[in-house]
Amino acid sequence: MAEVSNKQVILRDYVMSGLPKESDFELRSSKIRLGVAQGSKSVVVKNLYLSCDPYMRIRMRNSIGSYIAPFTPGSPITGRGVAKVIDSGHPNYKKGDLVWGMTGWEEYSLITEPETLFKIEHTDVPLSYYTGILGKFIPFVSSKLLQVQ
Repeated sequence: MAEVSNKQVILRDYVMSGLPKESDFELRSSKIRLGVAQGSKSVVVKNLYLSCDPYMRIRMRNSIGSYIAPFTPGSPITGRGVAKVIDSGHPNYKKGDLVWGMTGWEEYSLITEPETLFKIEHTDVPLSYYTGILGKFIPFVSSKLLQVQ
């Protein structure tokens, strides 16, 4: 398995008040193996598009009782992303598949719960659309609806 450098956007610490600033983040490089362990159901992806959504501001605070868990300072930000499968131990995904789902704000991500990914079947629209309305509604919308022009 090849090991490569993996640029990541890290949350330095919780944002206590106001809007997040550039200084609240750090660009860091780590190493990642571009393969999954034998027998693993994990998936390694190359991220192509990442979303930046309003709910993420809530996750940047250490809000007790929030409807969603906060990010972990010192770790990559997570959010919706569109990615290409590099390696997979999961029977539903193979090398080269395009997927969308929760991923890291990084070049490559190891997805240990690939059941949260969705395979992209419709590539006749820009892939970036899957970080927005298409990514949020595709599981609930008939594929016939997408064919309407």
